[in-house]
Amino acid sequence: MTTPDDAQSPNAATRAKAALQRDPWDLPDVSGLVVGVLGGTGDQGRGLAYRLAKAGQKVIIGSRAAERAQTAASELGLGIEGAANAECARRSDVVIVAVPWEGHAKTLQALREPLAGKLVIDCVNPLGFDKKGAYALKPEEGSAAEQAAALLPDSRVTAAFHHLSAVLLQDPEVEQIDTDVMVLGESRADTNLVQALAARIPGMRGVFAGRLRNAHQVESLVANLISVNRRYKAHAGVRLTDV
Repeated sequence: MTTPDDAQSPNAATRAKAALQRDPWDLPDVSGLVVGVLGGTGDQGRGLAYRLAKAGQKVIIGSRAAERAQTAASELGLGIEGAANAECARRSDVVIVAVPWEGHAKTLQALREPLAGKLVIDCVNPLGFDKKGAYALKPEEGSAAEQAAALLPDSRVTAAFHHLSAVLLQDPEVEQIDTDVMVLGESRADTNLVQALAARIPGMRGVFAGRLRNAHQVESLVANLISVNRRYKAHAGVRLTDV
């Protein structure tokens, strides 16, 4: 006797086989997407906006004050625009969250509506600092990315761009950023988009690194990189081998 499960299993096996055979480096064309950067007046956000715009991406910087965003955009040039956070979110296809951890929850709560339906990339690192240096914080939800997903149920939340040096990103003399970007998310289509966006920046490569439940380890690694950079006077990133 054939059960419904038996009838469906060949299709499931076919889908699983097709997924295994899919080329992980076959990424979509994202050149036409508008990228918004919330927190784009801070060092990390400003650096990402600069690099993506330099690579040909249309970029909008967001800030709580539109005037501040417009000033930063004017200073960067490259066709970058500045707007208040809500307008930035509404006008963008993809939105990078690069705000300070202290304002993370409040910012996203206020932008739930304009971020609905958007692909959101959270690159916030919850860190504390004391006389021993930087250390990782663990939000109640597990990570900044998981907090974003909880606060933005109508958005497609991913996590990426955590381990980039703001100094290198903003330095016009640096032509390539030699680093990998660990990308996390629940949908392969969404993480592929983020990987493709990372690959727009010369020297950079996006690598899938798991679902959002694994974002805490990725965010926490920044505390280790800060220690490396302080000891060796460097701007260390992450490069994954044998991939």
